[in-house]
Amino acid sequence: MVSFQLLFPVSVLAGFVGAMGGMGGGIILIPVLTFLGIDIKHAIAISILSVIATSSGSASAYVRDHLTNLKVGMFLEMFTIAGAIAGARITLASSPQPLYIIFGAVLLASWIALLMDKHPSGQKPASQDAFTRWLEMEGSYPDVVTGQTVEYKAVRAYMGAPLMFGAGIVAGLLGIGAGAVKVLIHDLVMGLPPKVSTTTSNLIIGVTALAGTSVYLAAGLINPGLAVPVILGVVGGAFLGTRVLVRLTNQAVRLFFLVILLLMAVEMITRGLQGI
Repeated sequence: MVSFQLLFPVSVLAGFVGAMGGMGGGIILIPVLTFLGIDIKHAIAISILSVIATSSGSASAYVRDHLTNLKVGMFLEMFTIAGAIAGARITLASSPQPLYIIFGAVLLASWIALLMDKHPSGQKPASQDAFTRWLEMEGSYPDVVTGQTVEYKAVRAYMGAPLMFGAGIVAGLLGIGAGAVKVLIHDLVMGLPPKVSTTTSNLIIGVTALAGTSVYLAAGLINPGLAVPVILGVVGGAFLGTRVLVRLTNQAVRLFFLVILLLMAVEMITRGLQGI
């Protein structure tokens, strides 16, 4: 059994990174738990449980600050929930090793695409397609850094929905929340500003993780002795992350996400090649 003194600070760091990047912190937790000798499937189960804590600790603050787009989040959650249940079932039935490599390759390609993007989101799109306009996916938020209200319109919701089903599969499969994938879809496909992408992802990952957790709980893979320090630490770290994010510029949030995305891609590919 891993001690509380060791697991708690790691969980605080995971929660902080998760809240800042719109992810669940699994990128920190799963490698540490497996390094400490915990079986990969049990680590995935604890990690996806921690995603609920990360979302609970950060999403409420972002909604209060009017950064989260609830319409976008509620629409996309329907697809991530179905994907998470499917992904968790795949993990229970098969070896995830080749999927680690595929997932890492997808993240690496996405990192390159985001890095090469000459038109970062945060600017108003030229026009909104009819389906997204029908869903009324537009909004605004107060930017604490510039002191201005930023208005934006989401686009291509018809592409975001099926892609979110795939993100849900990744979340349930790997127990990482897949916030990196969700932020990418928000950013590159739906044209949301980085702060809105990150905060809306924080809302979605909690509901997605809840669906995946139900499968792992039914399979008896969640250890309460590990869950308690992880949840306490992640909630504390997520709270700190929310306090920092609102004071950063969109460019800083984007840079932070790029760094995390690259680290995550390398980690996934490495784990796949090592057969973890």
